[in-house]
Amino acid sequence: MKIKGTELKEMFANVSLGAPERAIGFVLWRMFHRYQRAIDRAMAPLDLTHLQFTVLTLIAWATRNGEEVSQAELSRTSDIHKMQLSQILKTLEAKGWVQRASSSVDVRMKNVQLTRTGLTRVRKALPLAVDVQRRLFGEEGMPEGDLLKTFSTLLHRIEQQTDEAEPG
Repeated sequence: MKIKGTELKEMFANVSLGAPERAIGFVLWRMFHRYQRAIDRAMAPLDLTHLQFTVLTLIAWATRNGEEVSQAELSRTSDIHKMQLSQILKTLEAKGWVQRASSSVDVRMKNVQLTRTGLTRVRKALPLAVDVQRRLFGEEGMPEGDLLKTFSTLLHRIEQQTDEAEPG
């Protein structure tokens, strides 16, 4: 049975925000995916995807003071599901950019660290990502910029309002 256009119009008039471009979720989704594609294009010459770049950079950040970081901590920090993170780390490990080893504290946990070639990759990739961010978001999206402050405030609000379990 075909659905009548009037029924759909009524639904959108009564239940929705009127049009996709008036729904912040849809706008955020489109914005993120365009940003992700721009990062993917910038990272392609380095044989990196946006997600691989993000994971490598988070490992570098988390271990910058000599601490160890576990896969579980990376999953929590990044909101990447533990199974997806495991697959990304396998790929990065196969490329020789990360190493994983059992934790000295808990043998069930795996710690992750960059290799020397992984660090070289991050050093090349980071300026490319910053350039994309500056091009797409302007100075407002850089540290101390109003756009970044607004997004950070919104993220904090969403984190407080959602009662999601940890990824995985």
